[in-house]
Amino acid sequence: MAELSPFHLAFPVHDLAAARAFWGGVMGCPEGRNSDHWIDFDFFGHQIVTHLVPGCDQRDEASNPVDGHGVPVPHFGIVLSMEEWQDLADKLAAAGTAFVIEPHIRFKGQPGEQATMFFRDPSGNAIEMKAFADRSKLFATD
Repeated sequence: MAELSPFHLAFPVHDLAAARAFWGGVMGCPEGRNSDHWIDFDFFGHQIVTHLVPGCDQRDEASNPVDGHGVPVPHFGIVLSMEEWQDLADKLAAAGTAFVIEPHIRFKGQPGEQATMFFRDPSGNAIEMKAFADRSKLFATD
């Protein structure tokens, strides 16, 4: 497999101080460039950018059924190791994060078995963090 290129994702937030506290503090993403209107963060080697859009709230209730849960759509996230995933789940719980879908294992016993959790940032952007015991199964179908 070729080396992965970092992705770039820009999304709206209603409060840059809250974004900085969540993405930099709770999530532990190092801060990059910034201005009065946006902040870059290093999201596990990928570039995410929070753009100030006063009054925005991304708490759209759209969801899609997946393994018995209503998965928020749209959402984004990253695939971690199981240890990193568990450490983050513990850190988020200790910070009082309200999970949309609590940390758990889904698709148990199936090719796509994975640890997953869903939560929202302070502006309502839905985030999924997941992990596979065997990352080679990321795209497995059987």
